[in-house]
Amino acid sequence: MGLIFGKIAVETPKYEVVQSTAEYEIRKYPPSVAAQVTYDPSQFKGNKDGGFTLLANYIGALGNPQNSKPEKIAMTAPVITKSSDSEKIAMTAPVVTKGDDNNTVTMQFLLPAKYKSAEEAPKPLDERVVIKEEGERNYGVVKFAGVATDKVVEEKVENLKKSLERDGHKVTGQHLLARYNPPWTIPHLRTNEVMLPVE
Repeated sequence: MGLIFGKIAVETPKYEVVQSTAEYEIRKYPPSVAAQVTYDPSQFKGNKDGGFTLLANYIGALGNPQNSKPEKIAMTAPVITKSSDSEKIAMTAPVVTKGDDNNTVTMQFLLPAKYKSAEEAPKPLDERVVIKEEGERNYGVVKFAGVATDKVVEEKVENLKKSLERDGHKVTGQHLLARYNPPWTIPHLRTNEVMLPVE
């Protein structure tokens, strides 16, 4: 029931709030390990979230874990996606989807904090799933509720970028969309974040 009402009952990434304003937060995230998959949404009938199943299979969320141990890995939040854009940026976060000029999307699940290096994480059986280490990184972040449609996200990114640049922060790449709840959560109770990497 809690998931329907927006309760986040899984591990989320730790971070330090470096600066907090009425419009955004600047956060510093420590190094982490992520499982990621890069794909063309057309392989999944245009579904930008088509890589979710590949990552869920790797951790064992949909049955037997598809990794070398096989070891069930706890789901974390958020799921992060990176949109297609002409800029390139270093990516990181829980479930992350990032797009590039070739219309590919990269989606990431951050692995639980107990995995300190890529070598410690079980090896994926599906070669499309890649284990990656993310270094320390800083983001300008704005939180919002509701359904994260392309239009809403675009508006949030634009406003966040303007606010960050106005306050002297240098944006260094594409935005990430972090979604903390499953699709069946009541829309106005969902937690979403738009994240822009900053120097």
